Amino acid sequence: MRQYQLDKLDRKILEMIVNNARIPFLEVARACNVSGAAIHQRVQKLTAQGIIKGSEFLLDHDKIGYETAAYMGLFLIDPGNFNYVVEKLREIPEVVECHFTTGQYDLFIKVFARNNQHLLELIHKRLQPLGLSRTETLISFIEIFHKPIPLNPEAETE
Repeated sequence: MRQYQLDKLDRKILEMIVNNARIPFLEVARACNVSGAAIHQRVQKLTAQGIIKGSEFLLDHDKIGYETAAYMGLFLIDPGNFNYVVEKLREIPEVVECHFTTGQYDLFIKVFARNNQHLLELIHKRLQPLGLSRTETLISFIEIFHKPIPLNPEAETE
């Protein structure tokens, strides 16, 4: 897929909205010395190009009752069932990310559970029946930081 070339205005807009998805477009427009309509058009263009994939509110999982965050490497009994397993993982609300990676795992997922007992139940009652030979689980004690990906300054064009 062809990489879209971001210009300085695109970069400035992206920096501002990634750091605060609720920032008013007029505030972005003032900082960029352009009209609100120009910002709106740029954001629409960046969305149409697939650069902006959406916006979301981030929740504190502890405060809504999910004390345990875990990363799990999944080993499939039959790798031919990959698509089936992925679709079933989508249906499990506690599975919030799923990655196809290099290395030993067939899939790598992130899971939130109410507590360790709930995590054990998820593994035995929801995940193992999907056709897993085994799992490897890493429990995250605390997220130290979470930040957006940096914009690539080498690709800048005028």
